[in-house]
Amino acid sequence: MKRLLEVCTGNLQSVIEAVKGGAERIELCSALSLDGLTPSLGLLKTVRRLYPALKIHVLIRPREGDFVYTDEEVRIMEEDIKASLPYADGIVVGALDTEGLIDMETTRRLVEAAEDKPVTFHRAFDVCQDPLEALEQIIQLGCRRILTSGQQPKAEQGITLLRQLQQQAGDRLIIMPGGGVNESNARLILDQTGCMEIHGSCSGGCGTTSAESVSRVKAIICE
Repeated sequence: MKRLLEVCTGNLQSVIEAVKGGAERIELCSALSLDGLTPSLGLLKTVRRLYPALKIHVLIRPREGDFVYTDEEVRIMEEDIKASLPYADGIVVGALDTEGLIDMETTRRLVEAAEDKPVTFHRAFDVCQDPLEALEQIIQLGCRRILTSGQQPKAEQGITLLRQLQQQAGDRLIIMPGGGVNESNARLILDQTGCMEIHGSCSGGCGTTSAESVSRVKAIICE
């Protein structure tokens, strides 16, 4: 299996740059300054129309702040997932309870709403309690991957936990490091964790993805 870069994109220009740089898969969201929110349906439809072969994983997060959601917020996320399904290749979600544990019921509802689309549990994982137990719960829920910095501000700082997660997950689930990933550390992170996918915005400044950065990171991780 080859190594893969997933590019985090917060607007149409970032998607355009990501594709120019050779991105095969993106996470589509909005408001990266708020750590990412659900993108508009109009943006998702436009990206799908422009790039029919591009793999699009859609972030479903209705607001900034914590990952403890009310029932009404969960209903919003279910509706957003259902609206996204005709245009998305994957869904990205995450929910915790008030104790900082994986919210099993909410996550199960969101996975069910995604139908047959692969689900990524996002960086809510990085503020959960007992990450090794949480990994088993997320596998049990049917998620296909976890996006995580290893519970550190940046993935490079979380290499020890990322390696543990990768070893425990084996081939049951993909561990995808993300957070502060760039051309200077992407290969190091993959080499030292054993992970095969990595996630970064490849920003060229002003919050927009740079095609050149995407191309360089891809080349570096595949050397």
